[in-house]
Amino acid sequence: MPATQPADPGILFSPRILFLATSAEVVLSCLAGHPPPLAGARPLRDDVSTDEITPLPILTHYDEQLGRYPYTGFRAGDATPVATDAIRAAGIEVVVAGKRYGKGSSREHSPAAEKYAGVRLVIAESFERIYRQNADNIGLFTSTDLALADRIAAGESIPIDELVAGRDALAAAILRHGGLLRFGQACMRDIVAAPDAADHGPRTLFEKIVARHALSTGLTPAHPAPGDGAFVRADWRFIHEYYTGMASHMLHATFGRPLALYDTASIVVFEDHTSYVQESPAHVRAGLVPNVRRMVDAQRAFAADYALRTHRTLTEQEAALDDGRNVAGISHAMVAEHYALPGQLVVGTDSHTPHSGALGCVAFGVGTTDMANAFVTGAVRLTVPRSLKVVLNGGLQEGVTAKDLVLHLLALPGIRAGGGVGKVFEFTGPGIAGLCTDERATLTNMCAELGGFTGIVAPDEETVRFLRERRGIEFRLEDWMRSDPGAVYADLIEVDCAAITPMVATPGDPGNGLPLAGLAERVRIDIAYGGSCTAGKREDFDHYHAVLRWAADRGLRVAPGVSLFLQFGTTAVRDHCVAAGYLDAFERVGARMLQPSCGACGNCGPGGSSTREQITVSAINRNFPGRGGPGSVWLASPPTVAASAIAGELLTFEELRNRY
Repeated sequence: MPATQPADPGILFSPRILFLATSAEVVLSCLAGHPPPLAGARPLRDDVSTDEITPLPILTHYDEQLGRYPYTGFRAGDATPVATDAIRAAGIEVVVAGKRYGKGSSREHSPAAEKYAGVRLVIAESFERIYRQNADNIGLFTSTDLALADRIAAGESIPIDELVAGRDALAAAILRHGGLLRFGQACMRDIVAAPDAADHGPRTLFEKIVARHALSTGLTPAHPAPGDGAFVRADWRFIHEYYTGMASHMLHATFGRPLALYDTASIVVFEDHTSYVQESPAHVRAGLVPNVRRMVDAQRAFAADYALRTHRTLTEQEAALDDGRNVAGISHAMVAEHYALPGQLVVGTDSHTPHSGALGCVAFGVGTTDMANAFVTGAVRLTVPRSLKVVLNGGLQEGVTAKDLVLHLLALPGIRAGGGVGKVFEFTGPGIAGLCTDERATLTNMCAELGGFTGIVAPDEETVRFLRERRGIEFRLEDWMRSDPGAVYADLIEVDCAAITPMVATPGDPGNGLPLAGLAERVRIDIAYGGSCTAGKREDFDHYHAVLRWAADRGLRVAPGVSLFLQFGTTAVRDHCVAAGYLDAFERVGARMLQPSCGACGNCGPGGSSTREQITVSAINRNFPGRGGPGSVWLASPPTVAASAIAGELLTFEELRNRY
């Protein structure tokens, strides 16, 4: 007789459940050991971001110390009810929240902090793709079945089959093994490239690139369909200092020393967040600068031990001595400037890795465990997404940029409701043809905010021009590098580009977009920041310069009481501005120029607020609570940021010219 399968004993969770509710009183009641039933906890908070689960200064920890801090940035109204060590002290094992849980950064520190604090299950109405994959990879269960909350409160044991219900076979297997590294040890000894399917039918460009990089394993199909778990081989893998220490820690703990890394020539290590950390109010106030230095040292040691290619950002003192040979900057911007090519597959430990999709490659963000596994196996995990086609009709008006376009997309009801979560955004149409590569990169970059898996633009003559002029590469387009007629899409979004006007996003979420002209009252500002991967490119600095040269020629300066910071995304952008003579206008209006780094975008340098009363207008990509300091952050385009700095209030360049 065949052996019978052992019964699934299920998991008995503690009934001390934390409801991340809109009411701070509900949260505090849960922490005190008196959780209400699910009905009494509603409404639950939607859009709980990884910035709230683990505020950026906490990322200086990459081990068990993370367990002291989960949800310390969580906002319930105006309150932040979860204190340091509160989750451990309350014995919380189950957390329940609303829609789009874990949106924002790809930081695996968030599920790691939850797990180190004792959390075993997170239940939410829906999850962001990277967060959920990171949770899988460390063995933290997630579920969209909210009915589990009352069953757990009643003392019922939950079968593992129910906890993995609805997940693809790979995700379920990883969870059953306790995480990706354990799964890899057991199941990833024999990995081979998958042959292309003989009869595949019409495909999107994304599907073609994935097929060319697909791997075959015992548990994943050679030709995965949307929704299937799969592994692919990346042309480039990159990591930065907030992830390398954690990756090194887990790899050496699992496999010992030394490691056998797969194809080290395709691994790139970046320092791109921390060169100005000594001027970050959040890091200085919390005494975290020494922790950051240790984190950077851990990355440098790992890179040295395994002879990995490294780019290090410059302090202002180092920049003054730079002879032009140092190549540095924000990781994903650097990848587009120096590494990625059309048709390639790129992965990085940053949610804005899709930046390089502007070149016609597949580029997506992963968490620490995914990258650690990729370091030793060469295989990158993904759940194959469906594609969403965005047709841009017509051209943008003068003074309207790709940043305005993406803020318009973010404000669409379908996107705000999660219609883009986990999708590939394929940008096409006459409007995309009129955008330069830098502007296309703004769109693909901010697919992270759209909730997408990645963004992609089919390569064309503009791509060829970019590669020739920026990188000295004579690239030849191939016939296959476009989506086929008849390719299947999950949805279609059509945009009348000519109808878009300068946009802003109100504080709290990038999806809070509205036309600047529609504001009932103009908002005074204290800080204006232009920079980041989204808005620190050449084309962005062309926009800053157009506004600030106009102002300087009329004797105008940054408004009294306002600080303007302009931060280059890469050294190539800095050198472009120097060669073009831009610095004269920037200095004449009173801007402070900053060397390439993520800086204020990650709350890691000048340009962030230091008090709750301060108001910032910023060209960065996200304005979640606490992201740019304790004050409020409005998102806007580069020309709007520059014009607002001169006016002292939110204002477009056209309005500034009319005023003066």
